[in-house]
Amino acid sequence: MPPGDSPETAGSLRIEGGSIPGGHGTPAFTLTAPRPSAVPILIAVPHAGRAYPGSLLERMRNPGFAALKLEDRYVDRLAERVAAQTGAALLIAHAPRAMIDLNRAIADIDWDMFARGKPDSVGSYTPGLRARSGLGLIPRRLPGFGELWKRRHDEADLAARIGGIHDPYHGALERALADLRDRWGAALLLDLHSMPPLGFQGGVPAPEFVLGDRFGASCHGALMGSCFGYFSEMRRGVAHNRPYAGGYVLERHARPREGIHAFQLEIDRSSYLDSRLVEPGKGFAAMVHLLTGLVRRLAGEVAEIGQLDSRSRWADAAQ
Repeated sequence: MPPGDSPETAGSLRIEGGSIPGGHGTPAFTLTAPRPSAVPILIAVPHAGRAYPGSLLERMRNPGFAALKLEDRYVDRLAERVAAQTGAALLIAHAPRAMIDLNRAIADIDWDMFARGKPDSVGSYTPGLRARSGLGLIPRRLPGFGELWKRRHDEADLAARIGGIHDPYHGALERALADLRDRWGAALLLDLHSMPPLGFQGGVPAPEFVLGDRFGASCHGALMGSCFGYFSEMRRGVAHNRPYAGGYVLERHARPREGIHAFQLEIDRSSYLDSRLVEPGKGFAAMVHLLTGLVRRLAGEVAEIGQLDSRSRWADAAQ
């Protein structure tokens, strides 16, 4: 099936979009959704991609270790099971984060990684904090590991990754959220990630989850309050915006005043992976159950927000 085709069969939509450079036709992402939508929620997984072209692995230093550290390991498998049980739409990136980070703006580039440096078309642009720290649009280094690449990149590689992966992924995400909002009056993006164990902080166990809403800018406060209430009921530790407040995905796509809400959820990998943080562990099924309950709770609340927003818009139009 050509990338970008979107057949609808048995009440569902499936789009295989974009293309991974060097991947011999491997799509950059897959979008699946019930038709009509069952709930006003889209779960997106931008950092769990494992489709590594040989040309990429050949350029990496110690690719097995580096790739594992960059991945949100098997978060896509969690998301697939939660979406199947709740009817949420699902967007999964297959392109690995090592190739391009979908949670970064295309301007967030460390040009010292490239053979010719900064092109003239960029002008006076200065890389942002993430690029300077080594985790820009194309990751450069990892703490405790150092440089990821054996040699510098070519500008043509960057253009191919943006055109084949970054642009189509965000285009599909934007359209999917707009479709949900148009049907329900509001939509919620759950941008799903994982994090290494945070350890103890001041003698207190670190939170198992971090909710990021860009300090209140990306999501209705009632939805955040519901998330915290749910995790409290489940007796799970959760933090707010620290150390992860959400990145480019939320900055680009969240528009609460237009009915599109979004938050980032970071999950401690030790909660669902084995002791090596490599394969699904004993907590995997429990994590699926926990996240399924969260999505089910939020679905009704987002739909209610959509109804209220729709009534408000009708009232304003009638005045």
